[in-house]
Amino acid sequence: MHLISVNLGRATAVDYTDGEGGLTGHGKLPAPGPVRVFAPGPKGLAASGLDGDDVCDRRHHGGYHQAVYAYAREDLDWWARELNRELPGGAFAENFTTSGLDVNGALLGERWRIGPDLVVEVASARIPCRTFQGALGEKAWVKRFTREARPGAYLRVIEEGSVSPGDTIEVVHRPDHEVTVRFWFRAVTTERELLPRTLAAGDALEPKARDKALAYTQQEQERERARKPEPEREPVR
Repeated sequence: MHLISVNLGRATAVDYTDGEGGLTGHGKLPAPGPVRVFAPGPKGLAASGLDGDDVCDRRHHGGYHQAVYAYAREDLDWWARELNRELPGGAFAENFTTSGLDVNGALLGERWRIGPDLVVEVASARIPCRTFQGALGEKAWVKRFTREARPGAYLRVIEEGSVSPGDTIEVVHRPDHEVTVRFWFRAVTTERELLPRTLAAGDALEPKARDKALAYTQQEQERERARKPEPEREPVR
């Protein structure tokens, strides 16, 4: 398991398919390395966890729990065949293009050592947006990407370090639960009935994701209580 490329992007203009436009750091290109990777700070104030990488929409991207985005070369190759086009490293705005690692099968809270120093932890999955669709230029891309459930993983930085293409990836911790990147993605997109089961990931869940799963669980419990018939009362004699 290793890094094929470390990809960085600078802010550029993009036209959305609905005719609007904006700035994005989506157009990422492989960097020769070494590239410093660090914990960037809270979302809204901080951006990417990689030196030289821009995040334009800081309301929805960046911060501690989205410091790095990883996508497997194997999944890029699958999409390349489906779309009948080349998809070089960085095409999905991923910072790390990996080889030999099942990124979507990784567990939330799983930790990887990359190169000699960097340790990252799997935090969540990438949710597609219209910026992604506009940058890729594929109609109905958000729906298609969601349906296939090959989202790639957002990573938080546990131990800072520098990485370069070719660095090895070692899984140094794998928690004991069922919540993979793919499972979590399905739970928050197309199969919300899975949300209560994501709580098994514990502290590996982002706070907002945990709150959402707890709220859904409580609503379901209330619905279940409302469906149960009232117990029959014995008549008063």
